[in-house]
Amino acid sequence: MPSDITPTRQPGEVERLLHWDERGLVTVVAQAVDTHEVLMVAFADRAALAQTLKTGEATYFSRSRNALWVKGETSGFRQRVVEVRADCDGDCLLYVVDAPGPACHQLRRSCFSHRVDRDGSVHTDKPVIA
Repeated sequence: MPSDITPTRQPGEVERLLHWDERGLVTVVAQAVDTHEVLMVAFADRAALAQTLKTGEATYFSRSRNALWVKGETSGFRQRVVEVRADCDGDCLLYVVDAPGPACHQLRRSCFSHRVDRDGSVHTDKPVIA
């Protein structure tokens, strides 16, 4: 079980503080700055995080492509990163983003568009927005 991180406010320390998985990845949750809605979950490696911090554009590591991926590079629906936060034990990051378009490849605002009811039934309750 990862231990809690202890920040010291030193430049560049985030790479040392995070608990990267066996593939060198950390989970990233993207949240809308205006509505606080969870938009998507993805992964970052050290290069993706460094690029995000440098450019202010949400950059992830695509496991399927095995490559860096700037959100919206193809679709045009980019995510401007307002803030990056690490959780208490350093195994997850939160990108607080300005994302005026859809975050989901299904062109929905959020990837979390399917509500699961207590009986196990699944309902899509978020519309396509683009």
